[in-house]
Amino acid sequence: MVDLTTTNVLLGIIAAMSVIVGLAVIGLAVGGLMVYRKVLELGQLVNDIEARQIAPLRHKLDDILVDVKMVTARVSDQTERVDHVISGTMDRVDETATRVRTSVREKVAAAVGVARGVRAVIESILHQPSRHEPSAGAAGRA
Repeated sequence: MVDLTTTNVLLGIIAAMSVIVGLAVIGLAVGGLMVYRKVLELGQLVNDIEARQIAPLRHKLDDILVDVKMVTARVSDQTERVDHVISGTMDRVDETATRVRTSVREKVAAAVGVARGVRAVIESILHQPSRHEPSAGAAGRA
C-alpha cells in the first residue's frame, strides 16, 4: 500500500492556508465596509458643514462681488467723465495759450515796430548829413 501521509499533510496545510486566506478576505471585506461607512459619514458631515458654514459665506461673497461690480462700474463711469473733463480743459488751455501767444506776438511786433521807428528818427536826427548840398559834379562822380 501507498503511504499518503505526506500528501495528507500537504493537503492539510493547503486547507489551513485556504481557511486563513478566506478569513483574511472576510476581514478585508468587513474593514472595507467599515471604511465605506466612515467615508459616507464624512461625506454627510462635509455636506452638513457646507450647508451650515460655506453656503452662507458663499451668499455673502456673492453679495460682496455684486457690490464690487457696482463700485467698479461707477468708478469706470467717473473715470470716463474725469477723462472727458480733463481733455476738454486741456483743449481750452491750449486754445487760450495760442490766443495769448498770438496776442502777445502782435503787441510785441507793434511795440518793436514803434521802437524801430523811434530809433530811426533818433538816428536820422543825430546823424544828419551836413547842410551843404553836394555839388552836382561830386554827385556825378560818385
